[in-house]
Amino acid sequence: MHRTRMFLKRLFTPVTILLVPHGRTRPVSVRVPVVAVAASVCLFLIGTVFVVSVSVRAVEYRRMEERLSLVSAQFLEMEETMLSLKQAEKDFRKLFSLKSKSAVLQSADPGDAGSLDMEVLREQIEAAMQSVSEIRGYIAEQKDIHLATPIGWPVAGTISSSYGYRNHPVYGERKFHTGVDLSVPSGSTVKATADGIVSFAGWTENSGIVVVAEHGHGFSTAYAHNRKALVRVGQSIARGDAIAMSGSTGVSTGPHVHYEIWRNGRHMNPAGFLARR
Repeated sequence: MHRTRMFLKRLFTPVTILLVPHGRTRPVSVRVPVVAVAASVCLFLIGTVFVVSVSVRAVEYRRMEERLSLVSAQFLEMEETMLSLKQAEKDFRKLFSLKSKSAVLQSADPGDAGSLDMEVLREQIEAAMQSVSEIRGYIAEQKDIHLATPIGWPVAGTISSSYGYRNHPVYGERKFHTGVDLSVPSGSTVKATADGIVSFAGWTENSGIVVVAEHGHGFSTAYAHNRKALVRVGQSIARGDAIAMSGSTGVSTGPHVHYEIWRNGRHMNPAGFLARR
């Protein structure tokens, strides 16, 4: 009992706090019990811990909010990409009658964004990208073949001598004619029938001024008996570009264009290519 009274007496023992101002004002003294000082210190520590805790949580909340915003933006972007890829694949199948290599996209409903899972969405995008990439690769390859394939007439004329065996108009011997002769007025514009690169442009003894072009995929074309070549070796040309002026140079009986098509080192009948568009 005595100890309790002594303890309580010490708790309530007054402590003088002296406040000394920097000016000429007299110091102010405040008497407070020890228990009040101890309570103030405890409250200060508790308040400090609380403020620090709230600050840490606020920073974490801000980071989580920013991350959620980033993930939401990525999700919306991926969803839009998904819809674009599905539409692109649908258009490719419609335009070129090609079937998709993957049916995974059929399980996703673009109208129900809440049912899409991020991981599933990534897998669907990869599958769609691969499918569309294969279709685009095929189209690019077919386009290259199309541009390399001779199409149409090099000049607007008439066929005066066809592909195959014939009696040579000058020598009178029966020989194989490896191209077609297209009768046109001298000075007519000779045009390339496919994209390519000029591999020869100059004079030969029998064929006069000749222009030869390499088109890729094994195709080559030759235009002979010209009056003038308009291109040089190594020059890139496109289908429809003017490459020569027709004439009657070399061994010839009149103005015309001798037109040949070769593929993989063998001459071909140009008749089927003249009919193409």
